[in-house]
Amino acid sequence: MEWLKDCIEKRTPLIYFCPMHPKDLSINDYTYHLPEEKIARYPLAERDTSKLLIYNNGNIIEDTYQHLDNYLPENTLLVFNNTKVVEARLLFTKSTGGIIEIFCLEPDERYADITSAMLQKGKVFWKCLVGGAKKWKEDVLRKAIDDGQQTIALTAKIVEKKNDYFLIELSWDDDTLSFADLLHLAGVIPLPPYLNRNAEDTDKTTYQTIYAKHDGSVAAPTAGLHFTENLFEKFATKNIQRSYVTLHVGAGTFKPVKAEIMADHEMHAEFIDVDIAAIEQLIEYADKTIVAVGTTSLRTIESLYWMGVRKAMGDSQETKEEVRCINQWDAYELPQDIRMADALNSLLKWMKENSLERLIAKTQIIIAPGYELRVAKGLVTNFHQPQSTLLLLVAAIVGNDWKKVYNHALQNGYRFLSYGDGCLLWKHP
Repeated sequence: MEWLKDCIEKRTPLIYFCPMHPKDLSINDYTYHLPEEKIARYPLAERDTSKLLIYNNGNIIEDTYQHLDNYLPENTLLVFNNTKVVEARLLFTKSTGGIIEIFCLEPDERYADITSAMLQKGKVFWKCLVGGAKKWKEDVLRKAIDDGQQTIALTAKIVEKKNDYFLIELSWDDDTLSFADLLHLAGVIPLPPYLNRNAEDTDKTTYQTIYAKHDGSVAAPTAGLHFTENLFEKFATKNIQRSYVTLHVGAGTFKPVKAEIMADHEMHAEFIDVDIAAIEQLIEYADKTIVAVGTTSLRTIESLYWMGVRKAMGDSQETKEEVRCINQWDAYELPQDIRMADALNSLLKWMKENSLERLIAKTQIIIAPGYELRVAKGLVTNFHQPQSTLLLLVAAIVGNDWKKVYNHALQNGYRFLSYGDGCLLWKHP
């Protein structure tokens, strides 16, 4: 490999070339005190009036999202996650009057992907959390849904109980309705638990990006909540292009890190869906500036790179399923010397050879200190919870300056978490 040849020729110690492996990181080193009053319970009335912290090479500037275009070079490519939050909470009233909540997490393995599962009609099998499970004594729960023209009967039945979820069979008596349609009629938007409030009618709009398209997430890609049509018009005048990928955000995004070291933490896996045009656009901007809007967009495009590395290695024995799955530590254990354009071209070639217009895959990638960004040069993101994998991702980009960024935000009136303010972080040299 080229990096090893350079190392030998220049007699440079290997430690300068080998990326640090984050398995030994302690989550206790990535914490800060977040007062309750700093958590934004509701969004601002105007999306793009949220505060924006710009970090670049140790320097911090303050502004608002309305002026984000001023901090992006011309010909930048912004990558957005166009997933759509579904009303994943279903509330059933028992015959005794008690409430049982079914929280739809992700489809059963019998479906190839979330999109096809969402299009199922009449019946679907879903992995769910159940609130009040001990009180579920009846074989079947029933719920009547009024769509304005008719009453639809929805039933829920436990198929199997697993360690951390229930497999539920949900069925309804209108075969013209997809599961996505059913959730829109019967479900409730699943707000993050740290907001400590029930969802309201306004959340159906405010907890959704203006470009949300594909049903499947149980949490919003919150960095995108700040973007408006007015901001998009400003981008156009500066030739800042937009590209869209899909990562369906799962409840695992709120999963706390309980392990002492990251080697003992299992990163959650999420579905991604990217078409050929988006990958071609990334290749076109390989030598320009690519900025991910949100951690989910970043995880998606970085995962594409590692799928491409697999193909660039020339292993023709890998199955389609192996290529389309990025495991937790792959980014630290696959070859590190393959150029971004080469990796993505290898992936593109493989897709065309297999007549794939879209790449549907699962990623478990963990981006933490020791990781080097391969595709993006910057990230637009909100402020994240202490001791979270998202905070590790921020630290991977700006190094130990994450403390400087977060201390500045805490001391200068920034609003935190999903409905809060955000930042533009440029990769630390």
